[in-house]
Amino acid sequence: MHRSKKLVVLGHFGVGKTSLIRRFVSDVFSDKYKVTIGVHITKKVVEISAGNSVSLILWDLEGTDDITTIRNSYLLGTHGAVFVFDVTRPSTFQNLNEDLKVVAEKLRSVPIIVVGNKMDLVDANDLITVLGENDIAYDFLSSAKTGSAVEDLFYKMATLLQEDA
Repeated sequence: MHRSKKLVVLGHFGVGKTSLIRRFVSDVFSDKYKVTIGVHITKKVVEISAGNSVSLILWDLEGTDDITTIRNSYLLGTHGAVFVFDVTRPSTFQNLNEDLKVVAEKLRSVPIIVVGNKMDLVDANDLITVLGENDIAYDFLSSAKTGSAVEDLFYKMATLLQEDA
Protein backbone atom coordinates (compact mmCIF):
# COMPACT_ATOMS: atom_id res chain seq x y z
CA MET A 1 0.00 0.00 0.00
CA HIS A 2 1.18 3.51 -0.83
CA ARG A 3 0.19 6.69 1.01
CA SER A 4 1.15 10.36 0.77
CA LYS A 5 1.80 12.26 3.99
CA LYS A 6 2.61 15.92 4.57
CA LEU A 7 5.61 16.45 6.84
CA VAL A 8 6.65 19.92 8.00
CA VAL A 9 10.27 20.56 8.95
CA LEU A 10 10.57 23.56 11.23
CA GLY A 11 12.87 25.32 13.67
CA HIS A 12 14.90 28.50 14.10
CA PHE A 13 16.93 30.23 11.37
CA GLY A 14 20.06 28.40 10.24
CA VAL A 15 19.59 25.13 12.15
CA GLY A 16 19.99 23.01 9.02
CA LYS A 17 16.41 22.18 8.02
CA THR A 18 17.09 22.56 4.30
CA SER A 19 20.39 20.69 4.59
CA LEU A 20 18.71 17.74 6.33
CA ILE A 21 16.05 17.57 3.63
CA ARG A 22 18.61 17.83 0.80
CA ARG A 23 20.73 15.09 2.40
CA PHE A 24 17.66 12.86 2.74
CA VAL A 25 16.14 13.49 -0.71
CA SER A 26 19.24 13.91 -2.89
CA ASP A 27 22.11 12.68 -0.66
CA VAL A 28 23.98 15.97 -1.11
CA PHE A 29 25.35 18.62 1.25
CA SER A 30 26.49 22.18 0.58
CA ASP A 31 28.28 24.59 2.92
CA LYS A 32 26.65 27.47 1.05
CA TYR A 33 23.82 28.84 3.17
CA LYS A 34 20.65 30.06 1.48
CA VAL A 35 17.76 31.38 3.54
CA THR A 36 14.44 29.66 2.89
CA ILE A 37 11.77 32.26 2.27
CA GLY A 38 8.25 31.00 2.82
CA VAL A 39 8.22 27.29 2.14
CA HIS A 40 10.00 24.87 -0.18
CA ILE A 41 8.30 21.58 -0.98
CA THR A 42 9.99 18.34 -2.04
CA LYS A 43 9.00 14.68 -2.06
CA LYS A 44 10.60 11.32 -1.38
CA VAL A 45 9.09 7.85 -1.27
CA VAL A 46 10.16 5.74 1.71
CA GLU A 47 9.82 1.97 1.47
CA ILE A 48 8.59 0.68 4.84
CA SER A 49 8.35 -2.97 3.82
CA ALA A 50 7.70 -4.96 0.64
CA GLY A 51 4.73 -3.34 -1.07
CA ASN A 52 4.28 -0.79 1.71
CA SER A 53 5.59 2.75 1.17
CA VAL A 54 4.96 6.33 2.20
CA SER A 55 5.44 9.40 0.00
CA LEU A 56 6.76 12.07 2.32
CA ILE A 57 5.73 15.49 1.05
CA LEU A 58 8.39 17.56 2.82
CA TRP A 59 7.52 21.16 3.63
CA ASP A 60 10.72 23.04 4.49
CA LEU A 61 9.38 26.04 6.44
CA GLU A 62 11.31 29.28 6.75
CA GLY A 63 13.17 29.62 10.03
CA THR A 64 11.90 31.85 12.77
CA ASP A 65 13.16 32.84 16.20
CA ASP A 66 9.56 33.02 17.39
CA ILE A 67 7.73 29.76 16.70
CA THR A 68 4.38 31.43 17.35
CA THR A 69 4.80 33.38 14.08
CA ILE A 70 4.66 30.28 11.85
CA ARG A 71 1.89 30.76 9.32
CA ASN A 72 -1.04 28.53 10.15
CA SER A 73 -1.70 28.11 6.42
CA TYR A 74 1.62 26.23 6.11
CA LEU A 75 0.48 23.80 8.80
CA LEU A 76 -2.93 22.88 7.36
CA GLY A 77 -3.19 19.18 6.57
CA THR A 78 0.06 18.28 8.32
CA HIS A 79 0.49 14.62 9.26
CA GLY A 80 3.84 14.92 11.07
CA ALA A 81 6.57 17.37 12.05
CA VAL A 82 10.33 17.38 12.46
CA PHE A 83 11.55 20.12 14.81
CA VAL A 84 15.24 20.88 14.28
CA PHE A 85 17.66 22.68 16.59
CA ASP A 86 21.35 23.49 16.12
CA VAL A 87 23.52 21.72 18.70
CA THR A 88 26.17 24.46 18.34
CA ARG A 89 23.76 27.31 19.17
CA PRO A 90 22.12 27.12 22.61
CA SER A 91 19.74 29.91 21.59
CA THR A 92 18.02 27.38 19.30
CA PHE A 93 17.33 24.89 22.08
CA GLN A 94 17.23 26.87 25.34
CA ASN A 95 13.47 27.34 24.93
CA LEU A 96 12.91 24.04 23.16
CA ASN A 97 10.28 22.74 25.57
CA GLU A 98 8.22 25.94 25.20
CA ASP A 99 8.65 25.89 21.41
CA LEU A 100 7.46 22.29 21.28
CA LYS A 101 4.36 23.16 23.34
CA VAL A 102 3.46 25.81 20.76
CA VAL A 103 4.04 23.38 17.88
CA ALA A 104 1.98 20.67 19.61
CA GLU A 105 -0.89 23.12 20.10
CA LYS A 106 -0.79 24.15 16.44
CA LEU A 107 -0.44 20.54 15.23
CA ARG A 108 -2.76 18.63 17.50
CA SER A 109 -2.33 14.86 17.51
CA VAL A 110 0.50 14.59 14.97
CA PRO A 111 3.83 12.90 15.69
CA ILE A 112 6.72 15.30 16.29
CA ILE A 113 10.34 14.20 16.05
CA VAL A 114 12.94 16.47 17.69
CA VAL A 115 16.37 16.57 16.03
CA GLY A 116 19.61 18.18 17.15
CA ASN A 117 21.58 18.86 13.96
CA LYS A 118 25.28 19.63 13.26
CA MET A 119 26.67 16.87 15.46
CA ASP A 120 29.85 16.86 13.35
CA LEU A 121 30.78 20.19 14.99
CA VAL A 122 30.67 19.19 18.68
CA ASP A 123 31.86 16.54 21.12
CA ALA A 124 28.93 14.14 21.57
CA ASN A 125 29.56 13.48 25.26
CA ASP A 126 29.77 17.19 26.10
CA LEU A 127 26.58 17.89 24.17
CA ILE A 128 24.63 15.07 25.83
CA THR A 129 25.70 16.46 29.22
CA VAL A 130 24.57 19.99 28.31
CA LEU A 131 21.24 18.79 26.94
CA GLY A 132 20.64 16.65 30.03
CA GLU A 133 21.49 19.51 32.40
CA ASN A 134 18.97 21.70 30.57
CA ASP A 135 16.26 19.02 30.47
CA ILE A 136 16.25 18.97 26.66
CA ALA A 137 14.60 15.87 25.23
CA TYR A 138 15.43 14.87 21.65
CA ASP A 139 14.79 11.91 19.39
CA PHE A 140 17.86 12.10 17.16
CA LEU A 141 21.24 13.82 17.03
CA SER A 142 22.20 14.20 13.38
CA SER A 143 24.58 15.74 10.91
CA ALA A 144 23.36 16.79 7.48
CA LYS A 145 27.02 17.18 6.50
CA THR A 146 28.03 13.57 7.25
CA GLY A 147 24.55 12.09 6.83
CA SER A 148 24.60 10.69 10.37
CA ALA A 149 21.07 9.72 11.54
CA VAL A 150 19.37 11.53 8.63
CA GLU A 151 17.90 8.42 6.98
CA ASP A 152 16.99 7.05 10.42
CA LEU A 153 14.97 10.07 11.48
CA PHE A 154 12.95 10.28 8.26
CA TYR A 155 12.42 6.51 8.17
CA LYS A 156 11.15 6.69 11.77
CA MET A 157 8.70 9.42 10.79
CA ALA A 158 7.54 7.51 7.72
CA THR A 159 6.94 4.47 9.92
CA LEU A 160 4.94 6.55 12.42
CA LEU A 161 2.86 8.08 9.62
CA GLN A 162 2.23 4.71 8.00
CA GLU A 163 1.01 3.34 11.34
CA ASP A 164 -1.37 6.32 11.73
CA ALA A 165 -2.98 5.70 8.35
